[in-house]
Amino acid sequence: MTAPLTPGHIAIIMDGNNRWAKLHGKRQLEGHAAGADALRRVIRRCIERGVHTLSVFAFSSENWKRPKLEVDGLMRLFEKSLNDEIPELVKNEIALKVIGDRSRFSRSLIGAMVRAEEATVKGSRLKLNVFANYGGRWDIVDTARRLATQVRDGLLTSEAIDEQIFEKNHHLADQQAVDLMIRTGGEHRISNFLLWQSAYAELVFSDVLWPDFGGESLDACLLDYAGRERRFGKTSEQVRG
Repeated sequence: MTAPLTPGHIAIIMDGNNRWAKLHGKRQLEGHAAGADALRRVIRRCIERGVHTLSVFAFSSENWKRPKLEVDGLMRLFEKSLNDEIPELVKNEIALKVIGDRSRFSRSLIGAMVRAEEATVKGSRLKLNVFANYGGRWDIVDTARRLATQVRDGLLTSEAIDEQIFEKNHHLADQQAVDLMIRTGGEHRISNFLLWQSAYAELVFSDVLWPDFGGESLDACLLDYAGRERRFGKTSEQVRG
């Protein structure tokens, strides 16, 4: 069948902050701050369009390789945004969840994550997943490790492990699969983001740099999505029938 105009779960690789900063003669951190403004615009439009879940790639496990000055600035901006946005998240009934390996983050940043999650846990209008120090391969390996622990502890047999069991144990186990994945900034790759959860996602690549992305840009992606035929392995005739 043709995809509905509004996907239930949108995932976005927010790319282009540094290029935007260079283009406008600004510092890298100013580009990331402008990217945070873009995220606010997209969140508002997702709520307006009835999207249930928005997942955004904020910081990959590979981003630690970037210059230390930029990484340190990103961490400060991330912590400040978490602390500052709690009232708006609560007001707009947005449930925030930070997903990724937290072992490399500072104690104060982890505390900000926990406070934001606990304060917004009752939000019912939009689930906002922020992925930080995350990689799709890490997610799969970590899930396999936890399943192996269950087998070791006698809670599960190795023969019982199948796609359904795996589905119940990965880091988005309580949420629906990704319907639409968007990457901004003109690059055409998914960069190790939500590999398992996006197995049947529709991919849309936008040339718009992330700080310039907003409601109209999101609507253009939704229009593209609405014209797709989601077959999930079936033929067009089977789907239309």
